[in-house]
Amino acid sequence: MRRHFNFYSQYLIGVLFGIGLIISGMSNPQKILNFLDLAGNWDPSLMFVMAGAILVGFGGFYVVSKRSEAFFGDAMHIPTRRDISKPLVIGSLIFGAGWGIAGFCPGPAIVALGAGHLKALVFILSMLIGMAFCNRFFTGHKK
Repeated sequence: MRRHFNFYSQYLIGVLFGIGLIISGMSNPQKILNFLDLAGNWDPSLMFVMAGAILVGFGGFYVVSKRSEAFFGDAMHIPTRRDISKPLVIGSLIFGAGWGIAGFCPGPAIVALGAGHLKALVFILSMLIGMAFCNRFFTGHKK
């Protein structure tokens, strides 16, 4: 019974997250591209979405730091590395470039795919290929 509760709880959390992405406009690539267009049709509303996400994230990290196991009973996997490495910087630049070109980041791209946006499918396939490439050729940076 607990296993089913965990599954449905996680599903509902994902649905809530997806609804939040839709309401905030994060699943609309044009809203993202307008935010990044500082010299043109700049849309600052995404700053408020990001500020809200940061506040929720800080709250979540605070709660998690006080726990010994995850909410659904699984083991906690908190990263211990805190250094800024060359692979981290390169990966961040690639992620940012992809975000700026496509107007998607991974979560909103999945939501947009569910809404039938073909551009999201291209983004997700490219992302999966990039992840496979990284996993195959750049595994030495993991700790």
